[in-house]
Amino acid sequence: MSMLEYPCRPLGAHIWARAEHGFYIEPQWVDRRLFEVEQFVGTIADRACGLGRIPESARHAGYRTVGTDIVNRGYKNFDGELDFLSSDNRDDNHVSNPPFHLCKEFTLHALKLTTRKVALIWLVRRIPAARWLEDTPLARIWMLTPRPSMPPGDYILAGKKPGGGTQDFAWLVFEPGHIGPPEMRWLHRDLRHHDGGDR
Repeated sequence: MSMLEYPCRPLGAHIWARAEHGFYIEPQWVDRRLFEVEQFVGTIADRACGLGRIPESARHAGYRTVGTDIVNRGYKNFDGELDFLSSDNRDDNHVSNPPFHLCKEFTLHALKLTTRKVALIWLVRRIPAARWLEDTPLARIWMLTPRPSMPPGDYILAGKKPGGGTQDFAWLVFEPGHIGPPEMRWLHRDLRHHDGGDR
């Protein structure tokens, strides 16, 4: 049988148009698992909080939170509209899923304004070309597995179920004073799946 004779199967994957303000939503497990493996001291600020999934996971883990965004998305514990890249608000910790097209800007601004730890969701494919990361206190890279689907927020607000993600994502965790290359670990959706990276 030739390649052309094989029946075609739909991939079940979506190609999203770019969401305004980079408004994409991660599955809740991505945030919940981060707070199970990373310890923070002080308040958790998410300056791109969207629907509030990161602040809510932080609150569930026992942290005080601040949740702002450039637009009010209806998050029940929203602390106000804020253009983070134009702000000078200092935070203990910054944890967010930033607009993917502004990852560098968000990272550098968060590092400038944060006194303790910064954790940001990144597209894995953007990491190899980001040579400037060598000059940051990048301590750990948590590869997310299985691959999470992160559709535009409006897709979630419409009540649709995400699936078929085509991009790989990771948490990049920065710690003041860290020197040397980052550790690479795998962060699995299921805590019972012992991946050797959780601590």
